[in-house]
Amino acid sequence: MTIVQEGRDVDSRGRFRRAARVDESDREFSQLVAAILARFFAQHGRAAPANGELIAVGGRLAELIAERGLPRPLAPDELGQPGGLSDEACAPLVARVLGGERDEVLAAAVKQLVKACFYPEFKVCRDSWREVATNGACRRQELARVRGRVSGTHCVDCPHWTALAPGPHEAMLAGAWLAGAEDFQAHRGEFLPEDFRALRRWLHARARVRRSGAG
Repeated sequence: MTIVQEGRDVDSRGRFRRAARVDESDREFSQLVAAILARFFAQHGRAAPANGELIAVGGRLAELIAERGLPRPLAPDELGQPGGLSDEACAPLVARVLGGERDEVLAAAVKQLVKACFYPEFKVCRDSWREVATNGACRRQELARVRGRVSGTHCVDCPHWTALAPGPHEAMLAGAWLAGAEDFQAHRGEFLPEDFRALRRWLHARARVRRSGAG
């Protein structure tokens, strides 16, 4: 069956297949969010809500992405600039994704995930993960502080998530770890969470699919 639409022949079965791929991508996104949320609860010594509830949070975030769109992907010759969301701009987005849930741990995670989705893209790391204070400490390398972050040691928009593969990324952090590589390796899953890398790469790819008009 062929439908004539806006002067073009559109195969209805092809349209259905494209829609199915988009739906499957959204389901994948919701599952990625659920995995991050479950880990975040564990980092706080808390039992996570049921997986279905966590997936529902991911679904609401996916709906928000569909409505707002993701930040514009950079061209190969662009470096971009770090950006942010004000508390005033972020609060209603977080409230919508929470969907009435009032758990403080969930709210903290969702706020960070919203920022991860809507901060603009850039290509040069701020190097916050290894900034040393006057007392010789680096807050981003302290386990107690890292446990309050969905993205571990790195920022939620750090370009290393998409630019580096897990092995080289791990080696880079371990080599610059103030307490030594053994300290880093002891809590590698919290300092460098691979579930968050998967989310960043999903967002990176999805922004480019949307720009090309394929999804």
